[in-house]
Amino acid sequence: MASLPQRGLVPPLLWGLSLFLSLPGPVWLQPSPPPQSSPPTELHPCHTCRGLVDSFNKGLERTIRDNFGGGNTAWEEEKLSKYKDSETRLVEVLESVCSKSDFECHRLLELSEELVESWWFHKQQEAPDLFQWLCSDSLKLCCPSGTFGPSCLPCFGPCARCSGPEESNCLQCKKGWALHHLKCVDIDECGTERASCGANQFCVNTEGSYECRDCAKACLGCMGAGPGRCKKCSPGYQQVGSKCLDVDECETEVCPGENQQCENTEGSYRCVCTEGYKQIEGICVKEQIPESAGFFSEMTEDELVVLQQMFFGVIICALATLAAKGDLVFTAIFIGAVAAMTGYWLSERSDRVLEGFIKGR
Repeated sequence: MASLPQRGLVPPLLWGLSLFLSLPGPVWLQPSPPPQSSPPTELHPCHTCRGLVDSFNKGLERTIRDNFGGGNTAWEEEKLSKYKDSETRLVEVLESVCSKSDFECHRLLELSEELVESWWFHKQQEAPDLFQWLCSDSLKLCCPSGTFGPSCLPCFGPCARCSGPEESNCLQCKKGWALHHLKCVDIDECGTERASCGANQFCVNTEGSYECRDCAKACLGCMGAGPGRCKKCSPGYQQVGSKCLDVDECETEVCPGENQQCENTEGSYRCVCTEGYKQIEGICVKEQIPESAGFFSEMTEDELVVLQQMFFGVIICALATLAAKGDLVFTAIFIGAVAAMTGYWLSERSDRVLEGFIKGR
């Protein structure tokens, strides 16, 4: 007769199995914990505004020739010009300017829609840069070009955009400068052939730009300032060493006219009359020196009559004084009469008389 299993071993076996099943399994069998999501990064309002404007500009490019594509060109141009600045086109652009999931863009568009409409209908010509007008000037969400930070502090000199005030904080440079290791370096337009100067000019590099300056008069084309930087000498100049110097044409007989002499000028010469001659109709003739005239030569006939009357009046007064044998009364009358006549005459001719005495007439 077979022996039955002992009943005392079953309970311990069941208890050990349940304990094993309750223990945690190996690490590779355990489920990995769910990843913890980091909080979403909030975009700066300026970034949102820039994105809105970029999307708006793309919408303008997309709709620039919507519904027009061949046929009657004159009709299309007439209709297109009306559509270009129409409310219909604005609505089409605004409908797709924000994606459905971009909550910040929709919120900003709702706040600024009236401003965008005002710009579209009234401000485009005077403010063609929508980003500058909307985001910087109107909404004050972005700093103007050349500034940074919440307080819009100025960037370092040539920086158009920057992250700080230092020279090495530049992100974009102004025209005439190039970004190199976060610094703006001046572009040498003269050395990089970006300059455009005239045939008889030379280039001078300046900070952020360049200047075109005229060559020296002695040069036909030049590489710099002065007669020593000429490519070729101008007429009237000759190469002497490394410089173009003036030719003295007067060393040869170049003035064939009578009573003429040569006078050298810069790059040329001229013929002038010798001393004592003057040019009349291209001929040097001797100057006529007028004879000096007397004191009375310029008097008019009326002035001579007055002078004669004064002379006779003085004679009569003198005779009357002599007849009075030196009487003081007659002497006083005589002096008064002479003074009155002289004053009257000088008042009419004072300027001419003084001029005559000065010239010795």
